[in-house]
Amino acid sequence: MDFKHFSQNGKILPIEQAVIPLNNIEYSYGFGVYESLRVINGTVYFIKDHIERLIESAKIINLTHSFDEEFIEKSITDLIHDHKSKTFNLKILLIGGATKEKAILNILCLNPLFPDRKLYRDGAEFITYNYERAFPHAKTLNMLESYLAYRKAKESGAYDALLINRGGFITEGTRTNFFCIKDRTIYTPNESDILLGVMRKAVLKVAFENNYKIIEKNISLDDIKSYDGAFVTSTSSKIMPIKSIDETILNVPDLLKELMKLLSDFLESCQGKID
Repeated sequence: MDFKHFSQNGKILPIEQAVIPLNNIEYSYGFGVYESLRVINGTVYFIKDHIERLIESAKIINLTHSFDEEFIEKSITDLIHDHKSKTFNLKILLIGGATKEKAILNILCLNPLFPDRKLYRDGAEFITYNYERAFPHAKTLNMLESYLAYRKAKESGAYDALLINRGGFITEGTRTNFFCIKDRTIYTPNESDILLGVMRKAVLKVAFENNYKIIEKNISLDDIKSYDGAFVTSTSSKIMPIKSIDETILNVPDLLKELMKLLSDFLESCQGKID
């Protein structure tokens, strides 16, 4: 799909003007936050949740700006007005400035990437990478180490890398949230250590409403085989089963397949809202 416009500070501009000067020190240093959203048949999924997290991410790194939730939502709806029946992604980039008045809000449409369907059946391969983010609850532009982890995963033929913190525990993927499952219990790394993903929120809601138990705990690679299976979640992949982590081979249990179906049903009926 060819997108001809983007939004900057609420103004719809030609995509050719979607540039950042080389002397923009804030962007060069990663002083910004972002969100990735999915639009399905003209409906922006979980728009309020993504905007709330964007603003919270900015607060965490002390990025001041002049944009409120209502303004950001209107900027999104104005931008996608001509794409009512389309399915695509949106990216919000909030880049800080020397003052709050100089912060820039860019919103652009992107063609979606869809994982190979066989990965949902068989599971995806992952590697591990030793790294923990400085601000776990902030989705910032400081992505160098995550990029290096993701590149290492791709070079090894894996789907993604799972990050290992200084305590030796799995926290999250470079762009995904991580879970294990055993019987009807879902285990998640401690929320204080991870980005609180929007799709993660939807999955936990669906799980809770369908009699799955949810437990926060530290999860080490050595303990992985004690679970029935593991999976990751993200806006683009929804629930992705894990086939292997490094040399550890995992199964895709029936209860995980059930949860995947429950989530798909929820996404079809929720009209783009979690609550």
